[in-house]
Amino acid sequence: MQHQKALEFRDRLLKRYSSSGRLSRSVRLRAAFKRSVWMMVIGSTRALKRVIDIAGSVFLLIVLAPMLASIALLIRMDSPGSVLFKQSRIGKWGKPFQIYKFRSMYIDAEARKTALAASNEMSGGVTFKMKQDPRITRVGRYIRRASIDELPQLWNVLKGDMSLVGPRPPVPSEVSQYTPSDRRRLEVKPGITCVWQVSGRSDIPFAQQVELDSAYIESQSVWMDIKLLLKTIPAVLLGRGAY
Repeated sequence: MQHQKALEFRDRLLKRYSSSGRLSRSVRLRAAFKRSVWMMVIGSTRALKRVIDIAGSVFLLIVLAPMLASIALLIRMDSPGSVLFKQSRIGKWGKPFQIYKFRSMYIDAEARKTALAASNEMSGGVTFKMKQDPRITRVGRYIRRASIDELPQLWNVLKGDMSLVGPRPPVPSEVSQYTPSDRRRLEVKPGITCVWQVSGRSDIPFAQQVELDSAYIESQSVWMDIKLLLKTIPAVLLGRGAY
């Protein structure tokens, strides 16, 4: 009985798709019109997102300029080394780019990371996080807690490497450990803030971060981006999960 039902279902499918080439001209035109409208909606949403990114990054860079200059001076006075820290990150579709951050660690931080690998407190082992990381400077501890070290990435947003909202950009060594499902995060531009950044930040295990990023990609919209930007303000002020 089940075999017979399976055969009938197969026959219906074969009949449906074998006749698809004989669709009337009006049906084909309607399908083409719907496809064009859908592509137009997607294109306009991406264009609007880019406009918001440019306007937002320019506005914030101008308004925050005095604070950015003050932070740069404090970093210079606190420890030797450059004010800004550049690092290779992976962007949309796996394209590498240079990310900018205020330096919050001592200049030998990368060399010391291997020795601290066993102290990784991030569940999943893909990313590295320590609550009491000895590589962080005195000023660095404050600017990381308030996410001020991320503000130079507004320049990355203006350049088009990043967006205000999107999955956080990973380093190449993290991407090399990604599973095929983890790579879903690379389907959109990375962002300064994202869903898990406003929901607990580093307290959220890596696997859950991937789930939240994937859910964002599937349902992203301009309105959702605006809500996440607004939620970022209290998340930064409270500093929960930042280290």
